[in-house]
Amino acid sequence: MNEYDSELVRTLLKREGYVFTEDRECADVILMNTCAIRENAHTKVYTHLSDLKVLKKSRPLVVGVLGCMAQNLKGELTRREPLVDVLAGPDAYRQLPILIRNAMRAQEDGEQSKGLAVDLSEYETYDDIIPERLAGVNAWIAVMRGCDNFCSFCVVPYTRGRERSRDPEGVLEEARQIAAQGFKQITLLGQNVNSYRSDDWDFARLMTAVADTPGIERVRFTSPHPKDFPDPLLEAVASHPRICKHIHLPLQSGNDRILAMMNRTYTRREYLGLVERIRSKNPDIVLTTDIIAGFCSETDDEFADTYRLLEEVRYHSAFIFLYSERTNTIAARKFHDDVPQQIKSQRVTSLVELQRRISAERNREYLGSTLPVLVEGNAKKSALQGMGKTDGNITVIWDKAAIPSQPGDLVACSIYDASASTLYANPDP
Repeated sequence: MNEYDSELVRTLLKREGYVFTEDRECADVILMNTCAIRENAHTKVYTHLSDLKVLKKSRPLVVGVLGCMAQNLKGELTRREPLVDVLAGPDAYRQLPILIRNAMRAQEDGEQSKGLAVDLSEYETYDDIIPERLAGVNAWIAVMRGCDNFCSFCVVPYTRGRERSRDPEGVLEEARQIAAQGFKQITLLGQNVNSYRSDDWDFARLMTAVADTPGIERVRFTSPHPKDFPDPLLEAVASHPRICKHIHLPLQSGNDRILAMMNRTYTRREYLGLVERIRSKNPDIVLTTDIIAGFCSETDDEFADTYRLLEEVRYHSAFIFLYSERTNTIAARKFHDDVPQQIKSQRVTSLVELQRRISAERNREYLGSTLPVLVEGNAKKSALQGMGKTDGNITVIWDKAAIPSQPGDLVACSIYDASASTLYANPDP
């Protein structure tokens, strides 16, 4: 969602005559679009701001913080970081041009000015703005904004506001323009995409319509919530040839008491029932997940429930994090972050080691099979190797001399080796 919002910001500023540079030494304005979900993202922003202090002392420079941190930590940022000139939350990007102009004018006059736009909106969806995208294979489309779930650990409802869905015709027009620009894959975004509603349109209908857009080869989506996963959505994923057979299904915990404290509104049994429903529709659907270790008061036995659930479900991959308290969340107000850091780290390590073993075993199931792979570009480690993704979003690498291809091509790859994160391919014989 942050990448998509950055595209919105670039588009809005280009309309006002701004141009962009990759060289911060040349920039008049530096904006950081931030996330407030996890501690690591929080720390990175303060590190970047510290680096900019030296630059700002040497010449006029407008520094802005955008997005979720600007929304959630506006008081802290204004007190702790006097070099910040502009703060704009996720619903306030339209105000950026005037905020920046005012800050630049104040600097020319030798004054200090701090522009804040951090009000949440019940209506803003940026539906009339089609972002200018950098060239690539995948394009993002935000189909809704905000979240009504109020998971106790999560700051999103306070930084992005309540749920509101875009008009389906606006989404489909954006999809048509994306196809005309040569993108082959679209990823539909929302904090809880299966809550999408617009008159008689639900998310399954919207996703199917996007997948029927001529020129689009694949459609992905992130993220759904396990509490409300309707059958039409499962049918669309299981059966539509251009909707990817991959569902990211956040778990967070495998223990019922912790799930209740997290306000996840489902039980371990209900979650496993959903997994069974998904696999009964199509056993080839790849499941991935999110897990938080060390939530408030989590005991060793409760953590063991999460460990055993990973063993039972056997996800292809998982994003595993230790719990970090976020300002203004329900958990920060009601519970004590009382699991020692060392215990949290040990639990994360234990889960990561288990998941790496399971991922390697799941990937080795593809040995000897031929898979269609959407080419994305060069592999990270070598320009002599190509890289792409399977329908299930698993990375595949091959020698470019053996499989000539261009980004956006669909190529048939025969899998001859596998690791926990990657499949290795030869041409289809």
